[in-house]
Amino acid sequence: MLAIPLPFIAGLIFALVLHHSLKGVEAPGSRRYFVAFLILYALQGVVVGLHLGYGVKQLAPIQPITASVMPPLAFLAFRGLTDASVPRPWIHLWAPLSVALSVALLPVLVDPILLVIFLVYGFALWRLTRESDDEVMAEASLQRMRPALRAARLTAILMFFFAVSDVAVAIYAGLVGVEGVPFAVAIMNIIALAATGVYYVLPQRGIAPVSLAMPYLPEPGDEAVVARATMVLEEGGLYKNENLSLAKIARKAGIPARDLSAAINRATGLNVSQFVNNRRVEEACRLLDETRQSATVIMLDVGFSTKSNFNREFRRVTGLSPRQWRARSKDGTAPVVARS
Repeated sequence: MLAIPLPFIAGLIFALVLHHSLKGVEAPGSRRYFVAFLILYALQGVVVGLHLGYGVKQLAPIQPITASVMPPLAFLAFRGLTDASVPRPWIHLWAPLSVALSVALLPVLVDPILLVIFLVYGFALWRLTRESDDEVMAEASLQRMRPALRAARLTAILMFFFAVSDVAVAIYAGLVGVEGVPFAVAIMNIIALAATGVYYVLPQRGIAPVSLAMPYLPEPGDEAVVARATMVLEEGGLYKNENLSLAKIARKAGIPARDLSAAINRATGLNVSQFVNNRRVEEACRLLDETRQSATVIMLDVGFSTKSNFNREFRRVTGLSPRQWRARSKDGTAPVVARS
C-alpha cells in the first residue's frame, strides 16, 4: 500500500484552511490569484512528496521553479484585498524566471535565489498586514477581515520559516548527506502543520475585535462622512448584505476607503465592522421584539453568517444574549439600543 507523502497532506491542509478563511472575498483579481496560489501550493506538496517520498528524480528541476511562484502569488492575492489596484503584476515574474535560469545554467545559485525570494515576499506581505484591519482587507467581507488578515500573517510567517528551514536542510545535506533530507523535510512539514492548526483553532474561539476607544480626536468633516456612510448602509438595506465590505461601502459613498475608515474610527471609536454590526444588532433587536422569528432566522436576515459572531456582537452592543433580550423585552425591561 502506498503511503501518502506528508508534504502533500501539509499542502492540502494549508490550502483548505486558507480557502475557509477567505470566504466572502469578492475582489475578482484577488480571487484569481488565490485560486492559483492554493492549487499551486497543493501541487507543490505532490511534487515534493513524489520527489522525496517516492524518489521520482525527474521532478527535481521542477520543484524549485514551482516553489518560486508561490510567494509572488501569495503577495498578489493578499494585495488584491486592499483598496489599491495591483500595479504591473507581470513584474513579479522575475522570481520564477530567475530560478528557471539558475536551474538550467547555474544550479548552485538555486537555493540562494529561493532564499531571497521567500524573504523578500515574506517581508512585503508582513508589511502589508501592519496597517489596521479595515485598511488592509478593504475588499474582504467585514466578517472575514480578521480571518483574512490572520491568513496573510500566517502565510508571511510560513515564508520566513521555509526560507530558514531550506537553508538548514541545505546545510544538513552538505554535512550529513542527502539520505536524511526526506526526514528533515517531514519535520518541516510537521511544524508547518502545527502552525496551521493553531491558526485554524484560535479564530474559532471568537476573539472579539478590540474597541478603538477613541484613539484620535474627531476632525472637521468626520461627522458628515459618518452620516454619508449611515445613509449608504440604509439604502436598500445594504447593511444586511452578508458579504458587505469596506470597499463596497466606500465606493457607494464616493469616499476613499482609507478616509472612510479613519473618519468612522475617529468619530465613533469603532472600527468599520463594529459600526456596521451596531446597525445589524439594532435591527435584530427590533425583530426580536416585534416578530416570533427564531434568533437564527433573524441572525441571517440582518447580515450575520455565524451564530458565534452574532452572539458576540449582540452582547457587545446590548450586554445581553439574543435569548435574554427577547425574554426581557416581554417584561418591558429591555434596554434601548442607540443607533450608531
